[in-house]
Amino acid sequence: MTKKQIISTRIKDSFIFKDEIFSDDRGFFFESYNQTRISKKIGNVKFIQDNISYSKKNVIRGMHFQVKSPQGKLLRVLEGKIFDIIIDLRSKSETFKNIFTIEISANDNFQLWIPPGLAHGFKVLSSEAKVQYKVDKYWQSKFEKTLRWDDPYILKYWPNKKNFIISKKDAKGENLDDILKKKYF
Repeated sequence: MTKKQIISTRIKDSFIFKDEIFSDDRGFFFESYNQTRISKKIGNVKFIQDNISYSKKNVIRGMHFQVKSPQGKLLRVLEGKIFDIIIDLRSKSETFKNIFTIEISANDNFQLWIPPGLAHGFKVLSSEAKVQYKVDKYWQSKFEKTLRWDDPYILKYWPNKKNFIISKKDAKGENLDDILKKKYF
């Protein structure tokens, strides 16, 4: 039976799961997902879809969140290395407006649980990266919102503040103050 180390983040209900790796001269094995073990910490979440994104160095994806049908995400880096950032947008949370950042690589064997009500984004630090995330709600474009990656409250957290590659959609995100006034969560 494999062990899963659980590490709390600065954000209420967000955790890092680290799986035990069994290596030998043939390679390695690890249990990448076990509903029973994870549900003991995050509750009985039913994941309905797996997504994989591929991005090149300096790409920023995010900061995304979904209203009316907020998604919980269980994220893992399959290839490469990213700088990940989450911010708690839940107005009644004891960690409201707290930010948590972490560098995650395929070698770390970390999974990051991002509960519903958080904005999430990442920047690719390696030459390329593949990121997988399980979600517990379907993406609905009419409910998707974007927090500006360069909002002054967040900008200071990003590493190497040069050469960002941003999609047109993400560049049009809202400022944090405007989002908080709407009290989505």
